Amino acid sequence: MTSPAGSLLIAQDLRKAYGPTLALDGAGFSIHPGEVVAIMGPSGSGKSTLLHCLAGIVPPDSGSITYNGQELATMSDAQRSALRRSEFGFVFQFGQLVPELTCVENVALPLRLNGTSRKAAEKAALGWMERLEVDNLKDKRPGEVSGGQGQRVAVARALVTGPRVLFADEPTGALDSLNGERVMELLTDAARSTNAAVVLVTHEARVAAYSDREVVVRDGKSRDMERAV
Repeated sequence: MTSPAGSLLIAQDLRKAYGPTLALDGAGFSIHPGEVVAIMGPSGSGKSTLLHCLAGIVPPDSGSITYNGQELATMSDAQRSALRRSEFGFVFQFGQLVPELTCVENVALPLRLNGTSRKAAEKAALGWMERLEVDNLKDKRPGEVSGGQGQRVAVARALVTGPRVLFADEPTGALDSLNGERVMELLTDAARSTNAAVVLVTHEARVAAYSDREVVVRDGKSRDMERAV
């Protein structure tokens, strides 16, 4: 793990077991504001478990996770939930958009859940949809758009609250290579423009190429990889 000095999110010596299966065995991680870090590894290596622990979704059995100087373990469930609504953003492999809502309503949803008025939330949502090149889909429902378009809508939804950390779990896994490349270009450009840190889980080298640094997880252990120049 690189030096945690100045890091926004730091995890040290994480261990997590599911029954007899050890998913994490001393994994460590750190990320700075504005940095894109790819977590790589084969299926079952523990990379998604590491992301879920970093995001406060799953508590580790031992070890520490510090976000912005505060230990996640000392927060209440309500505090961690508030953190995920406001300072963390999430993009998943299949988007997970709400099918009953229009695309603009989907993007505005995190703001609405935080108490923002509908008018203000949808105005902010449209701004992000324009940046992600899907503002023309604002009145369509997720079932009426392509996979690549839907994933861009999901990225806009993840960024609309101005998160300090964006967690992306296999964000191009359900897309063809062309759509995957465009989603990654837009995601990383948008995140860097707001100085958000990006934690990117992937097993694809072409996706990891958009990162500043790679962390390889194997058998629950992590190792920083130096990027060739």
